[in-house]
This record gives sequence, structure tokens and C-alpha cells, in this order.
Amino acid sequence: MTVTRSVADVLSEHVTFEVECIDRMFCNAYVPGLQYAAGLVAYVHRQLGLPIASTAPLARITEAFDKAVHRFARDHGLPWVDFAKGQRKDDIAHEHLARFTDTEGVLFVGRAQEKTKLFRTEKRRDANGDAYPWIVAATGLVNHFYFYCVDEEFGPFFLKFCSYFPYNAKLCLNGNHWAQRQAAKAGIEFTALDNGFAAVDDPAALQAICDRLGPEQIDALLRKWLAILPHPFTAADRAAGYRYELSILQAEFSLTQMLDKPVSGRMFFEQVIRDNLDAGRPDQVALVFDRRLMRRGPRRTPGVFRTRVITEGVTPSLHVDYKHTRIKQYHKQGRALRTETTINDTTDFLIGKRLTNLPALREIGFSANRRLLHVQRLGHDPITGADALDTITGAVTTATGARIPGLRLAERRSHALLQALLTFGYQTNGFTNRDLRTLTTELRGLPPGAVTAGQTTYDLRRLKTHGLIARIPHSHRYRVTDHGLHTAHFLTCVHDRFLPTGLAHLADHTGAPPLQKASRAYNATLEKLSRTTRLAA
Repeated sequence: MTVTRSVADVLSEHVTFEVECIDRMFCNAYVPGLQYAAGLVAYVHRQLGLPIASTAPLARITEAFDKAVHRFARDHGLPWVDFAKGQRKDDIAHEHLARFTDTEGVLFVGRAQEKTKLFRTEKRRDANGDAYPWIVAATGLVNHFYFYCVDEEFGPFFLKFCSYFPYNAKLCLNGNHWAQRQAAKAGIEFTALDNGFAAVDDPAALQAICDRLGPEQIDALLRKWLAILPHPFTAADRAAGYRYELSILQAEFSLTQMLDKPVSGRMFFEQVIRDNLDAGRPDQVALVFDRRLMRRGPRRTPGVFRTRVITEGVTPSLHVDYKHTRIKQYHKQGRALRTETTINDTTDFLIGKRLTNLPALREIGFSANRRLLHVQRLGHDPITGADALDTITGAVTTATGARIPGLRLAERRSHALLQALLTFGYQTNGFTNRDLRTLTTELRGLPPGAVTAGQTTYDLRRLKTHGLIARIPHSHRYRVTDHGLHTAHFLTCVHDRFLPTGLAHLADHTGAPPLQKASRAYNATLEKLSRTTRLAA
């Protein structure tokens, strides 16, 4: 009987623990009343008390903000970094973080020129030809100030301010770092895995901590550091209602499943990729995200639905795209299976962008992770199988540094050795070098004497190193181990019976073997489907 198990079913045998947590989040920090031209005019008139609706008076605020940032860095002895084009800011942050020893503080202040939305004043003329200022929305390349910090509750994060009106900001944090800090405070013992957890003594308590992270904690982080860091708006501005609010620009929701066999995790993940390349097709995406997709008509669902397999170096990753949302699945540091949903536009799911919508958004993100695992199906356990196959075919390096090659499948010499093990398997007194040499020479169809004693000694060493035979103590004889007998029997049957018979059926053009008939019917069905869906064109 063939047993088909889902990825979740297979992982249940190889996962030590799992945890769901909000991962990286990018939030927009903005003053709601200053995101449109009329709001700017009201600010100039009412707050600054100026009669002319122009952005020119705002230059003084920009200059004062610039000086305040430089003064803050100087007074606190903070490093100042002017980011170069293409420079990875995270790499610089990691360097400063490695030298940071306090529980809380500012790591450094950075400055970068970036393109952003802003307001400009342009000159227009009325019907009489008289000039007047007019405020319009535009884009420009302007300075942004980065404050890379460490918070006692959240760990590393950064807050970035645009130096031009309306002085929008971005807050970047990581929920896993927050969970690590909270677990340490609660006395939960754990081993870190980058920003996650490699081991934990109380997974249930850790999950309860991760579930607590929400809008209140994130908003409190912003308020705390707005009171510490320089920013453009004064106390009078805040009293008048010009206060920063938060919206969700990007949110990652991660499911980390720690594997008990790190060395086999990659093999498992590659099997997942091979069997699930169609997860980005519209029918699969609908199942993953629980959203109805309209394929045609005026209400057709926009966006891209696709699956991409990306290999960077030697670490593969699976990406499933839906509109502006992506699910990424990868082998994290060779030790855990990480599935994470990144939502870049909350309106893809008819949810608002305000931070208060985070609970509803996390339900979608975590559900998408689970649904992806649910739609992935495997027919075997690749971890156990990959280990066993690698044990036979892979090379082994001994303690002295010697490299012992494995048995290559379908190679005549290796196949003869496996066949010989079946012959010697039930000989209680074992076999010798000469016995193996004589039999394998015959099985390979070689003339007597073609295989030397030295070559057979080499083969005996391979069989012994890979656990297929064992030397009988105080003798020059060998016996076949139970593992060697079962392995030789299975691989020999596959080589001698299954593969030749199946290939013969496919190559037989005179009759109609069942396998060939099934193959032809399958191909005909695919061709018919391609014509029906116009895929052939």
C-alpha cells in the first residue's frame, strides 16, 4: 500500500519544535494631516502664521532639523556614516552592533540621498498675468537621516527620517529580536539562530510571547524613541495635532521549524522544490491565500501568480508570488525550515494599512504559511532515504584524512559487488578476497585474472567503510551485515528487474505494454489540454 503524506506529516517526525512570529516589519511614520497639499497650506497658515502658501518657509525647519541631527551625534559621541551608493546599510549596522555592549542606545547616525515624494512650489499666473505660488506634489533626491539603535525591549532597529517636508519616516524592526529579549527576561533558556531560535526549553511559553507582539508594543517603541531622537516637529506642533502615526509598509510572518537532522534538511527541501513547482499557479495561490481569483472580466484579479526557484550559492529557496505578496521557503542556516509570508500591500487582502490592522494581517500571513505546507505533498520520507542513499553512494573521509569513494549506482563494478553480497549473505563462515575476486570477475563478464587482488582489496575497503560488510575478528574473512544484505537486495532488484523492464516497455514499439500505453495516454491528454487552453500557441 502506498502512503502519501504531506510535508507537515513528514516533518512531524523530524522537527524538534516550531515557532510562529512576526519577523521583519517596515512601518511608515507619517503625520496624517500633512500628506496632501491642502494640509501643507493649513500648516503654513495656522501653525507657522504665514500668509503665503509656499514651501519656502519650510526650509528653515529643514535647516534646523539638519543642525539638530548633527548636534545630537556630536553631543553623544556617535559615529557618523555617509552611505555610499549601493552600500549595504545592514552590513555596517552589524559591524557597529558587534562592538555594542550596552542594553540600549544609538549605534550610529547615517545619511543617504534617496528619492522620495515631497511638495514643491511652482510659479503660476492668473488671468491677468500676475504670478502666484502653487504647491504641487513631486519627487526629489534628498537627504535621509538614519538612526540605528538598540532597544531594551526590541533589540536592534532603525528609524529613518526624510529631511524635507512633510518629514515622513520609516521604522524597521524585527519581531524575532523582540521575542528573544522577552524570552530572556522571562527566564526561558534558548539558543539563538540568527534572529530566531535554534533550541528552547519551553516552546509553548515562547509561542505565547510571540503571540503578544502587536500594535501597542510597536507604537510604544516609536513614541519612546521620538522622545529621545531629534525630529522636525516641536512640542507646539504635537499639541496642535501634528503627531506621527504608523502604517504598515511591509510585514513578514515567519514559521520556523527546527530540524533534528540539519545535514539532511537540504535534501528534504530540494525534494519539496521538485514536487511543488506549480504552487504559484492561480489555482494553487487561491488555496494558499484563501482568496477567490477572478480569471477574466472587469473584476479580474490583477497581479502576478508564479512560483520561482532561486539558488544563491548552494542554498535553494522557493518563492510563491501573489500580487504584491510573496511566500518564501528556505533552509535557514542549514538547520531549520523557514516559511515566511511577506505582505507588501495590505489592500491585496482588503485590509487597511493602519497599524491597528496588524492582528488581521497576521492571521492571513500565518495562515498562508500553513496552507503552503498543506498543499505540498510528498510520497516518501526524503530525509531517511537521502541519508541511506548518501551512505551507499557518497564518499567517506576517514579520521586520517583518507577518502573512500562510494558505490556508484548503475556502474557495472558496483553492481557486481552488490550481487556478490547476495551470494555471500548467508555464508556463516564468511568470504575472502579470493572469493570476492573470482565471483565479481565472472559477474562483470571479464576473463579470469582481469581483476587483481589489489583492486579487490580496494573494493573490500569500500564495502567495509560503508557498513555493508564487517571483518571477522582474527581472520582475513568478511561477513555481510544485515544492512548490507537488505541494501544489496533492494538495489539489485531495482537494477535487474524494475529499470530494465520499465525501459523495455517504453522502448517496445511492436506491441502495447501497459507502461507505454499509460505514457502515450498521458502525453495525448496533455496535448489535448494544451490545445483546449491554447497553451500550444
